[in-house]
Amino acid sequence: MQRPVTVFDGRTHHVALCRGWRDGLPVFGWGEAPSTLLTVSQLRSVGLRRNGQDPVALLVFRHHRPYRREETTELFSVERAAPVRGTEAQRRAKVRNALRARRICAECRRDVGYYVPTSTGVCWQCESGTWEVAA
Repeated sequence: MQRPVTVFDGRTHHVALCRGWRDGLPVFGWGEAPSTLLTVSQLRSVGLRRNGQDPVALLVFRHHRPYRREETTELFSVERAAPVRGTEAQRRAKVRNALRARRICAECRRDVGYYVPTSTGVCWQCESGTWEVAA
């Protein structure tokens, strides 16, 4: 039996039909939740993050595998969500800098063009003492 419930998403109150309550949160079935409530993965797909908010409602649906009875997912407000931190270009730059740091020898401070072994921390030339002295 579905009952009307008012869900506050941060800006407005939405009246929707819920299937009941669980842990103080309204429970919605598949396709019954208001469009302003999304799961974490749905927020991520539109470029948003939870922003530290608590769940507003629960989404309960049957799983496609027969041994899994029921799946429960938390729903979060789109109005309270924030944009994802950092762009893809910024993330790639950070990874590129971290990988560049792995190629620098601790002894001669040169970029040797390969990853310095973590067991020794120095490049192969410094380890064997075969650096040629430029005259």
